[in-house]
Amino acid sequence: MECLTDMISREVTIKNSIGLHARPATFFIQKANGYKSSVWVEKDDRKVNAKSLLGVLSLGIAKDMTIKLIADGSDEIDALDGLQNLILNELE
Repeated sequence: MECLTDMISREVTIKNSIGLHARPATFFIQKANGYKSSVWVEKDDRKVNAKSLLGVLSLGIAKDMTIKLIADGSDEIDALDGLQNLILNELE
């Protein structure tokens, strides 16, 4: 299998009670905007910019859904670590 880019990705299951809607989504995109890397969220073959509130909200991410975080750039590992930690430990 040929790899066209050096992007990294990680799957994360949403644990907070309301998913990535409204307030939690705002916190998520604020965190994503803190990284230099390009960051995307993928769910059910749809991929959106993680730095776009409308994009993230359009995925309809609810509790117990698994999403894929994808990052590409100079701080891509930090971006995935930070966003995963936010989703698993800080959102409510």
